[in-house]
Amino acid sequence: MADHEIFRLGDVDLQSGEVLNDGRLAFKTYGELSPARDNVVVMPTFYTGTHARNEGFFGTGRAIDPARHFIIAVNMFGNGLSSSPSNTPAPQDGPRFPKITLFDNVFCQHRLVTEQFGIDRIKLVYGWSMAGCQSYQWGAQFPDMVEAILPFCASAKTSPHNIVFLEGVKAALCADSAWNGGDYVAQPKRGLAAFGRVYAGWAFSQTFYREHLYREKGFDTLEDLLIDWENDHIDNWDANNLLAKLWSWQHGDISANALYRDDVEKALGAITARAILMPCTTDLYFPPEDNEIEARHMPNAELRPFDSPWGHCAASPGNVKAFDAFLDDALRELLG
Repeated sequence: MADHEIFRLGDVDLQSGEVLNDGRLAFKTYGELSPARDNVVVMPTFYTGTHARNEGFFGTGRAIDPARHFIIAVNMFGNGLSSSPSNTPAPQDGPRFPKITLFDNVFCQHRLVTEQFGIDRIKLVYGWSMAGCQSYQWGAQFPDMVEAILPFCASAKTSPHNIVFLEGVKAALCADSAWNGGDYVAQPKRGLAAFGRVYAGWAFSQTFYREHLYREKGFDTLEDLLIDWENDHIDNWDANNLLAKLWSWQHGDISANALYRDDVEKALGAITARAILMPCTTDLYFPPEDNEIEARHMPNAELRPFDSPWGHCAASPGNVKAFDAFLDDALRELLG
């Protein structure tokens, strides 16, 4: 049995001008909504995540605890649970799946929060990587609704360097002849393996590899780690789903809408929520310098980097125990 629920959106008008037919948003809730409806925490999902992976960021005795908070974990479009290339029928199946932005994702998450639960105030939106990008999006898109955000290892607008990195993993995947423009008969395993192998080079820092820190995760050699990343992508991900979310990531920009008309500084300035921006000092996707620039334009933001050689994956659930404590301290401050 599925461990999540489905919110039926009907047909959704998208920023691209396309329409997502019979949109579905997969979500799971934890805890109970308070009578005053003032304990709501929204957690979008990250690039290769689902609501289940988000469970590594909260729990009994932690800063976000189902005993005190009503947590709504919402799956991003394209992750195989919400509407995705892999589960949408023709004529929007596979490579014909419409282009969906983070603005579209948050618009539909807002519908879930308001229509399903009757909630008009959110205590906190937080998350890792693309989930953090959606935290910024919530703050800018619905500034009067969100009290606090904590994006970690994320950015308000995807940088040119990040876009180029993503072009690299995309090219590795699409070079597989089995890709066939997205109309593959079976998953393009060689392309998925190449995608995972290239991705591993960016997920951690140079110091991580120089000091053989992969051994802390049980890998004796570099090749063992790379094979694990290959197999993870082959076994767990649909190629079209990966590319649908990759497109959303590349086009991440909180100002790319009619509200702010591509004025990023204006969009950042409109985020009145209390905010702690938490980069990892060695993140190759979302470097601290990007968050430093963002914080200057946000009225209630603090930059709080986490110093670690684990790069982007310092925040991946279970990797670095010190990060859990660092995150929880910041969350308690925001909620306190």
